[in-house]
Amino acid sequence: MATALISIAIVVAALVIRTAVAEIRRPGSGRRHWRFLTDPRALATGALAALLLGLLAWTTAGPVAAAWAVLAGALVGYVVGTDARDD
Repeated sequence: MATALISIAIVVAALVIRTAVAEIRRPGSGRRHWRFLTDPRALATGALAALLLGLLAWTTAGPVAAAWAVLAGALVGYVVGTDARDD
C-alpha cells in the first residue's frame, strides 16, 4: 500500500514541477495550468470520473486503487479544462 501511495505522490510532484518549470519560462503560465480547478465543468467531469473509477477500483482492487482513481479524475478534469485556455 505504501508503494502505491508513494507512486501517486511522485506523479503529483512531477506535475507540480512541470508547472514550476513552465512558470519560470513564461510567467503567468502556472495559473493557466491549474485553471481547471476553478472551472465548474472540469471539476464536475473530473469528480464524476473519479467517483466511477473509484467505485470500480474499490470493489476490484481495494482502497489503494481508489487513490489512483482520484488521481485519474484530477487528470480528466485537467484535460477537460484545457479547451478553455487561451494560450
